[in-house]
Amino acid sequence: MSDLKTRVADDVKTAMKAGEKDKVSVLRMLSAELKQREVVDAVELTDAVVISAVEKMIKQRRDSEAQFRSGNRPELADKEAAEIAILMGYLPQQLSAAEVDALIAQAIAETGAAGGKDMGKVMAWLKPKVAGKADMGKLSGLIKAKLG
Repeated sequence: MSDLKTRVADDVKTAMKAGEKDKVSVLRMLSAELKQREVVDAVELTDAVVISAVEKMIKQRRDSEAQFRSGNRPELADKEAAEIAILMGYLPQQLSAAEVDALIAQAIAETGAAGGKDMGKVMAWLKPKVAGKADMGKLSGLIKAKLG
């Protein structure tokens, strides 16, 4: 059993007792996502699986937030941003910009990447090292800039 799954379950109870309806709502969605992965996908819930689920939910909310902002719906965008903040609490400490740059430089050196065509090699090298610790979309853009 994943420590993170236990923490999510405990946090749902704590938020319910504290009357934090928004937090309870987000955590229940996360619990449902975890239950689906466990039952439907028949995956054992390790911390890595929980982190993957949290990252997926954060990405969905970032997309929604961007759409709401472009659609001039700031109240809905703010709600998505608040949900992102709650979910971020279940990810490991995020890497600093300097740490990300150093890892990208190391990945390029170790894979011998020479241009855009080698992007996949660099991403494959980096992915296990930054899982849950960096936004893969932003990371992709940084790699592209360095290789380009």
